[in-house]
Amino acid sequence: MRLGINLGYWGAGMDGDNLAVAQEADRLGYDVCWAAEAYGSDAPTVLSWVAARTESIDVGSAIMQIPARQPAMTAMTAATLDSLSGGRFRLGLGVSGPQVSEGWYGVKFDKPLARTREYVEIVRRAMSRERLSYEGEHWTLPLPDGPGKPIKLTVHPQREHIPLYIAAIGPKNLEQTGEIADGALLIFPSAEHLEDTAVKYLRAGREKAGLTMEGFDVCPTLPLAVGDDVNGLADVFRPYTALYVGGMGSRKQNFYNQLAQRMGYEKEAAEIQDKYLSGDKSGAAAAVPHQLIDQTTLLGPVERIAERMQAYAAAGVTTLTLAPAGFTLEERLTALRAGTDALERSGLA
Repeated sequence: MRLGINLGYWGAGMDGDNLAVAQEADRLGYDVCWAAEAYGSDAPTVLSWVAARTESIDVGSAIMQIPARQPAMTAMTAATLDSLSGGRFRLGLGVSGPQVSEGWYGVKFDKPLARTREYVEIVRRAMSRERLSYEGEHWTLPLPDGPGKPIKLTVHPQREHIPLYIAAIGPKNLEQTGEIADGALLIFPSAEHLEDTAVKYLRAGREKAGLTMEGFDVCPTLPLAVGDDVNGLADVFRPYTALYVGGMGSRKQNFYNQLAQRMGYEKEAAEIQDKYLSGDKSGAAAAVPHQLIDQTTLLGPVERIAERMQAYAAAGVTTLTLAPAGFTLEERLTALRAGTDALERSGLA
């Protein structure tokens, strides 16, 4: 099992330290450094900056939002980043959510599976440098009865095949991801529930495409905090968990809330959402069960984290992406180093 690092969103208050974190991850042999985007910083700019200041670590978008860009533009960005980084770019895609898609980008959040499938097909076709033409429900290239003509990408990516990941949570999206992508980006993954909430659907998609799980990258992100007080460390992540389970999306369409329900927290997920959407964020955080936090983070001393890593590897994880917690740069770097120590102690390195 490999390790990755997730820098999260630029502008979240730790910007000055992120480059140092990425460089230390590079020095320690981490496999990939991911960056996110929502409605603030964009991922490609951050990744180009990190790639220019590191040597061997891959850089990946987790995610580039599908409603933010036309697919040909995404192919251009991926090819450029792969070329500039010397073949170190990984393209992570996702549909985002209805509030961001419609409120920020002005793109209807409808038929997300069909849109993702078409988007991936166009991106792959463009990156292969064949003349681009496509007829689908959501995109037609070139536009009919106009001056457009099939053209091809002028930039040569460093590699013939740039790894393509999709952020997936729901069963149908997971199955499609297994069918059309090279890897899956997962959030709030519990080793105890991973087979039933994710891997079995990914496997079904691979089988649908006539493929196995061999070579497919199962890549969840987990917050990491090191120390002896597991309960105290868990409390640090209460607001984070409450935000996703209670406040992401809408009452009817919150993918993270639905995931918590599938993990057996139906009553608790409803209470967290009710409190969060009513404005009681502290009450929502207090309502998050300790077990839910403990199952979806890496907490405790290095020995305990090593045991949890073994559980994730047994559940099918191939790249474990860590989000090291800390109020200072040194705390984040200490957590980062603890991640590699735990991997070595687990026997998975």
